[in-house]
Amino acid sequence: VLESLVAGQLYVRRSDRKVVLGRREGRGYAISDPSTGGALEVVSRRAVSRLKMSASDRDVLRELIVELQLGAPDATSRRLALDAMLQDGTAIAQSVLDRRLVEEEDSAVRRRLEIFKLFDDLDQSSLDTRLAAIDRLAQFSHPAVRARLDSIVTDPGTDEALREAAAASLRKIDRRLGWFDRLQTLYFGISLGSVLVLAAIGLAITFGVMGVINMAHGELIMIGAYTTWGVQTLMPGTPGLALVLSIPLAFLISGSVGVVIERSVVRHLYQRPAETLLATFGISLILQQSVRSLFGPLNRSVVTPDWMSGSLEVVAGLSLTYNRLAIIGFCLLVFALLLLLINRSRFGLELRAVAQNRQMAQALGVNSARVDALTFALGSGVAGIAGVALSQLTNVGPNLGQSYIVDSFLVVVVGGVGNLWGTLVAGLSIGIGNKVLEPMTGAVLAKILLLVGIILFIQKRPRGLFPQRGRVVDV
Repeated sequence: VLESLVAGQLYVRRSDRKVVLGRREGRGYAISDPSTGGALEVVSRRAVSRLKMSASDRDVLRELIVELQLGAPDATSRRLALDAMLQDGTAIAQSVLDRRLVEEEDSAVRRRLEIFKLFDDLDQSSLDTRLAAIDRLAQFSHPAVRARLDSIVTDPGTDEALREAAAASLRKIDRRLGWFDRLQTLYFGISLGSVLVLAAIGLAITFGVMGVINMAHGELIMIGAYTTWGVQTLMPGTPGLALVLSIPLAFLISGSVGVVIERSVVRHLYQRPAETLLATFGISLILQQSVRSLFGPLNRSVVTPDWMSGSLEVVAGLSLTYNRLAIIGFCLLVFALLLLLINRSRFGLELRAVAQNRQMAQALGVNSARVDALTFALGSGVAGIAGVALSQLTNVGPNLGQSYIVDSFLVVVVGGVGNLWGTLVAGLSIGIGNKVLEPMTGAVLAKILLLVGIILFIQKRPRGLFPQRGRVVDV
């Protein structure tokens, strides 16, 4: 309301002396309630009169608006308000600035308040004060700082000492921003690698134990993503709870589909890899068309919960988005749980026994058919969980899985068939390599170069980073 008053958008309706918010519409005004924003009516110019105020009153109101914004209970709101003020060149009264510097506890907000303080020092008459402010501004990477220093460098009327000091501070900021860009690229690479690990780890389990090349693995990821969208559709208004509930539900649904595929098709084609590949490829086409028939060919968007929106500002110029942080943590959690399951449970013991020597495991009483079914279900369920994570990064559509199936196979081959640690290292390495190459070569050429590098690596180490002894490898 105060901002509307300063902007001259508040009026008094003459019929009942009610204060309204007015917006020009044709030859009249569309008025609304300033307290609720609810539209009232369209009136003629004579039906309202503008609230007038002096320039000094506007200055007082602007100071009051700034003080209200800086006193917001949420630190993010205060930070965004200060960013807008820095961008617009809004001044903060010295008394308000000093008080907020004493009271402010959030480090990101304090950094912005200190920038305002140094900007005030730049306007002082003392050359030493201005030089000291320029030197201290080199510690900040905020775009407004760079713009202010750049204006000093490019202004021919500025003192030469000030221009040289500003140029030196700009070089320091540029070097720091260069390192921030590298760290940001590394962060994006780790997040992409985490997605690849989630997409490939289920494939590594089934391929390592059963020797099955499951071309329908991408569609199992897609089913997990659609499960997330379906749960959110059934639970509107609670995206966070819906996302949490989607994780076990996607695991169960994708795992159940995996059991059906294994029991009905795959178990009849063991020791026949070419037929298995073709059969699962056909299943992938069936699943894609089924989804198109049920949900339509258009992509669906999944709402990101509030606690995964926004970013964590480490320092000005370096921010880590919460959704990618959540996916990295989720990937590590899933990896740790799978390690515990395989290394600390009876099922894991039987799974490792069948992977190493199927005939000996059967001779010792292990039901290999049951282990195969549960392994395929586990790998399929983990693929569904990967779909839940992917739904937070991209739209959900029938072709979602096809974007990751090739990369998943590359991760499995590079890491070593059936080795979880190899899958983790290979997935993160491929993700980081992809993001490092993209700025230099472009997205398409980066993938080509990465593929060439993987081919050369496989020529040297055909069994991957962590070769595993066992029935599949020996064959």
